[in-house]
Amino acid sequence: MQGRVTTRLRLARDQDGRRVAALIERVFAEYEGCIFETMEFPELRRPATHYAMKGGAMFVAEQGEEIVGSIAWFHNRAPDVFELGKVYVDESLRGAGLAARLLDVAMTDIRARGGREIVLFSDTRFTRGHAFYEKHGFQRLPGLRLLEDVSNTLEYGFRLNLEGAAA
Repeated sequence: MQGRVTTRLRLARDQDGRRVAALIERVFAEYEGCIFETMEFPELRRPATHYAMKGGAMFVAEQGEEIVGSIAWFHNRAPDVFELGKVYVDESLRGAGLAARLLDVAMTDIRARGGREIVLFSDTRFTRGHAFYEKHGFQRLPGLRLLEDVSNTLEYGFRLNLEGAAA
């Protein structure tokens, strides 16, 4: 009988960048035309430093040596508005509650930093992620955002008012 594999959440470190990149590359590979290009993710060179300098943080989920989930947050425009980013979970763990655990960590920290609102942007191809966000109270914003990246990504915007969201 094999032992249960545990998933540990922790603050990201700068040296995690390559392993976070590997997670994102695995997720992108699931979608036609979604290309991972390292140069388009300069924040992954030193992710802990990058997000700390933007008034936020990044958490990762790891199993053994592999990073299987990530989430980051940072100040958007106003001091009480934060943006989520790098919300990725390995395909093998989707539906197991890991994304909810990561979101809870982010929301708890954002509230502690005085956050009252969260925004995020998500590739239009990531429909399962959109359902997750909406399940957790995010409202889809009108319109689309075009990124000038190698994948010609179109993104939906989402917003969550923390004052009305469950703690």
